[in-house]
Amino acid sequence: MKCRHCETQLVHNFIDLGFAPPSNAYLTVEQLKQPEVYFPLKVKVCEQCWLVQTEDYAQADELFNADYAYFSSTSSGWLTHAANYSKAIIKHLKLDNRSHVIEIASNDGYLLKNFVEADIPCLGIEPTASTASAAEKLGIPVLRTFFGETIGRQFAETEQQADLIIGNNVYAHVPDINDFTRGLKAALKTHGTITLEFPHLMQLIQLVQFDTIYHEHFSYLSLYTVIKIFAAAGLRIWDVETLPTHGGSLRVYGCHSKDKRSNTEAVNSMLALEVQNGLQTLAPYQQFQIRADNVKNDLLTFLLEQKRNGKTVVAYGAAAKGNTLLNFAGVKPDLLPFVCDAATAKQGKYMPGSHIPILSPDSLSKFIPDYLLILPWNIATELKQQNDKLSKLGTQFVTAVPQVTIYD
Repeated sequence: MKCRHCETQLVHNFIDLGFAPPSNAYLTVEQLKQPEVYFPLKVKVCEQCWLVQTEDYAQADELFNADYAYFSSTSSGWLTHAANYSKAIIKHLKLDNRSHVIEIASNDGYLLKNFVEADIPCLGIEPTASTASAAEKLGIPVLRTFFGETIGRQFAETEQQADLIIGNNVYAHVPDINDFTRGLKAALKTHGTITLEFPHLMQLIQLVQFDTIYHEHFSYLSLYTVIKIFAAAGLRIWDVETLPTHGGSLRVYGCHSKDKRSNTEAVNSMLALEVQNGLQTLAPYQQFQIRADNVKNDLLTFLLEQKRNGKTVVAYGAAAKGNTLLNFAGVKPDLLPFVCDAATAKQGKYMPGSHIPILSPDSLSKFIPDYLLILPWNIATELKQQNDKLSKLGTQFVTAVPQVTIYD
């Protein structure tokens, strides 16, 4: 296999998570009786541009179909994050009713609704029908397609280029990252701005966040690599921020390569920090498998000990990262009888691979567990607050990454 960005032959492994079904392919009762499709989940690193990337992947339309069950608005914390960003970027770029904003992977309108409320013309690009329909009900126009260079050129040819292009947690999801980035350039006005948010590879390595690896994520990104990919497309990163979202993310600010804006010191500082953490050497990548194996083994030890002791453990959050963790560890309903999730689209279905049933959070008031394993550890604080009544009844909260932690 060759690198998806620079076409260097890939010879170095990052992690092998075995075989698993797509992490958002939740199953109905009827589908439990049918064969389930598994794909290899192996990740390599390019020694030339340091792009970390899945070795094999399913076609995008198999992963993001009409029944795609991830709705961004499920998390109140994420809604607040989106609202704060919208307010700040509108002020910073002085956007108004003469501006044009495009969000790629606009999901259910969680973010663009803020621009609609501010009377700023906007367009969402979203291929999954379920989330696109939810956005349209909020008055957000949606183009139902995958974004790439062809779509970007259509915006340029029809003079519908954007003052601001937003992409939150989509850059890692695209199979052809070069084509996507060329699309960004084509769709951007001469003095326009691009902001992309994505989980930071440095945090993934430091905190053993292997459960954020799944088929829908084709790339795992450092600032160094994104700068290289942007430059190849005629774009430039001129600023960067660190964010607490998704276990540690970056928000990069991009523009055309000849834009007059100067790079901020934050760009140089982050590049230096990545060098300091060895992201342009092989050592951190070659050690990652052993560290992930230790997390998996510790989780299994915890679940088996509780079962032997007659204690009950259930989970909260039928998130993609939870599916990666449970399938890698081989956890089934005998160790984890059910998972609760607030997303009604997931309730009544089953986790892919493990076939653990997904119930409404209301089930927790009827079945008070000894331990509640929070699978989306990135919103653990939010979920602990939401389930404070359980804590008062004796339930202890647990997270498994970067190590098994039991909270009082």
